[in-house]
Amino acid sequence: MNEVWMIIGMTVVTFGARYPVLALLSKNPLPEPLFKALKFVPPAVLSAIILPAVLMPTGKLGLEVNNAPLFAGLAASLIAWRSRSLLLTIVLGMLVLWGWRWLFPI
Repeated sequence: MNEVWMIIGMTVVTFGARYPVLALLSKNPLPEPLFKALKFVPPAVLSAIILPAVLMPTGKLGLEVNNAPLFAGLAASLIAWRSRSLLLTIVLGMLVLWGWRWLFPI
């Protein structure tokens, strides 16, 4: 029963922190410069999550040939840039990752 109260409490806190901001923003449109700047938030957040995992898979900078995430990330970037296909990027990126790990085991 304590877990239920904890979930209810987290819901109230989360809703209470977000609703006032959303209520204020829904009444007035965002300024155009802010709206344009917000388009850069998802790529920035995604880069902040992915780059450390790709460049530092062991906790230190790993630019060695056996760094499979680095080469899979480079391949996926190139595939995404050329094909503009999310599914193709994911499938081929995973194949490169697995192939690189097979070729250069740690």
